[in-house]
Amino acid sequence: MHRNHTIRYLLAATLLLGAGCKKDFLNLDPETAINGNSFYKNETEIKQAVNGAYNILQPLGSESYWMFGEMRSDNTCFQYDNVDRGHEQWEFVDEFLVGATAECISNLWKNSYIGIGRCNDVLDNIGNVTLSDSARNQYTGETEFLRAFHYFNLVRQFGDVPLRLTTITSPSQTLSKGRAPVADVYKQIIADLTDAAGKLPAHYPSGEAGRATSGTANALLGKVYLTQKDYPNALAALRKVQAAGYSLLTSYADNFDPNKKNGPESIFEIQYLGSQTGLYSTFMYTFAPWTSGSAVTGDTKTGIAGSGSGWNIPTADLIAAYEPGDKRRDVSLALGFTDASGVFQHIPYCKKYNHGFTDVGRTNDNFPVLRYADVVLEIAEILNEQSYVGNGEAFDLLNQVRQRAGLARKTAADLPGQSAFRDAIFHERQVELAFENHRWYDLLRTGKAVDIMNAHGAREKAAKNYIPANAYAVTTNRLLLPIPQTDVNLDNLTQNPQ
Repeated sequence: MHRNHTIRYLLAATLLLGAGCKKDFLNLDPETAINGNSFYKNETEIKQAVNGAYNILQPLGSESYWMFGEMRSDNTCFQYDNVDRGHEQWEFVDEFLVGATAECISNLWKNSYIGIGRCNDVLDNIGNVTLSDSARNQYTGETEFLRAFHYFNLVRQFGDVPLRLTTITSPSQTLSKGRAPVADVYKQIIADLTDAAGKLPAHYPSGEAGRATSGTANALLGKVYLTQKDYPNALAALRKVQAAGYSLLTSYADNFDPNKKNGPESIFEIQYLGSQTGLYSTFMYTFAPWTSGSAVTGDTKTGIAGSGSGWNIPTADLIAAYEPGDKRRDVSLALGFTDASGVFQHIPYCKKYNHGFTDVGRTNDNFPVLRYADVVLEIAEILNEQSYVGNGEAFDLLNQVRQRAGLARKTAADLPGQSAFRDAIFHERQVELAFENHRWYDLLRTGKAVDIMNAHGAREKAAKNYIPANAYAVTTNRLLLPIPQTDVNLDNLTQNPQ
């Protein structure tokens, strides 16, 4: 059964809706402007606004999500460029040295709140438009899901964050009420996702694939509850996903093939369209070693050099995590490339999103956000946390994922207790979901981030002479990113201690 996924983004109007500003200082609406006074009049315009709320996921997916979800973890790093130092702050993310003035931190914060603002615009205006009950429920549920998704990312990266739930309609509303406590942010996330799950359809016609479904909302809700260690509610939400008709694909590689987008295992993906200007992806180029020329991309007309490439490079720790015979390794990464002179260069790179180009500099790869394999492993983890049962359902779920990867089943003889099974799930998630932006959040929610990242950092510094001496000094404070300094200054926010 094919589920959600492949939105046809309507950009001409929707990109103008995100700021939430209704009037200029003269209270005049220019004839060429689209704003709240001239928009939100019918279903077509509501749908355009909802599509605009989805659209902000593209720039977030192209930079922020992998940078802070994957490269900040022990899974990936960067290829050092001693000539082009244009993205030094990206290196600092990996090394736990990034500061409050870094553009990459500002981009994560800014684009997340742009997305939240677009959701608020829809939710504040949809009540004024004549819609069928099914259409109203769908558009409300979609924007509630997206708002919850943004806040879930923000609260895990920054801790307390401003909770903006209404459209800004006047300068007096520009300042927030300050940073809302983490508990309040989670309360809102859960409220949004619970309502969305009840309103969203289970699936869409093929032409509307790509939109959030009830399964999407429940999958994220289960992850939220799991993060809070609320195992009963997490299991209840994930059981609904389990019953919704998703399934593991026979081939792991098919999950990432642009010709097989949005398949039975896909719960939610960031949609990119390689054929359309402004909607294509570029992961293959960004993740290729900057010294690889066209050897990795096959694109002889796009130069791979400089600070735009060489990111999200697999670490020695990640490569070593794959068991012998694991089919996922060769789908996910390469150990190097053969250069133009025929010499093999031992510089690994991520190839999970390497499927050629649709045009010079453009690719058609989507980015997976939620996959059914993630849900399967989460249910196994929860069952074990509730009560270890040797060779019980949790083992069956773990082994579904392992056997697809060509690995032997695990039994109670291999994993004789709760702690051993917990470690096995943690390991399995690292290799199954590598390069899909789950690793950092798994480190956080399991309480392993400080120890693992300090040990990882010690190995990195021993192997690489360009890493600063003060890198990877990971403390509990440094698990949160600094609030962008501009927002600290303009919005009177307190800064996270580093």
